[in-house]
Amino acid sequence: MQPPAKTPQRPSSFRDIAVAAGLVGVFAVMLGAAYAAVPLYKLICQATGINGTTQRVTANTASKVLGRTITIHFDANTGGGLAWQFKPDAESITVHVGETAMAFFNATNTSSRAITGSATYNVTPEIAGLYFNKIQCFCFTQQTLKAGERAEMPVVFYVDPAIMREHGADGIRDITLSYTFFEAPASSAPDAAAAGTPAVKIKGS
Repeated sequence: MQPPAKTPQRPSSFRDIAVAAGLVGVFAVMLGAAYAAVPLYKLICQATGINGTTQRVTANTASKVLGRTITIHFDANTGGGLAWQFKPDAESITVHVGETAMAFFNATNTSSRAITGSATYNVTPEIAGLYFNKIQCFCFTQQTLKAGERAEMPVVFYVDPAIMREHGADGIRDITLSYTFFEAPASSAPDAAAAGTPAVKIKGS
């Protein structure tokens, strides 16, 4: 009786190639998922206020202005060695819930070259992000300052009266709005079509 025929074995090099191809495919899927997750994460943050993400609106849709007031504190920072001086014009203002308010930040380019900056932002406490609505903000677009140039940068906002119905947020008396400017990549140009608030440029002394 003849022994059963042996199944031909594929060369080890073929198996190695197959395994490598499989790993590359898995990596590609994971990379694609990661890129897809970024805008999804941003949408979730905007919808829920996670990480203190503020809301972006085109107008104040509050049905009324409440007697309740909240003090808004302003915090300004630079990161990545950005050669700008950046600070709020006022450390804080007190506003009525539902009231449209405006605040100004100013930035000065202290370097000898033009620099384009891009701002990140958040509010604390984080739960307030869901109710902190920005109508206009310099942070929606990149800002370019020439050497020695100074700019006034406005932000228009209101606190949604719905905050009074949110357990854990109804007792908030203070909100801190924080910005950090970083230098934008050299290949990134300001988006003039974006609905941001342009800076008011002031010639350096």
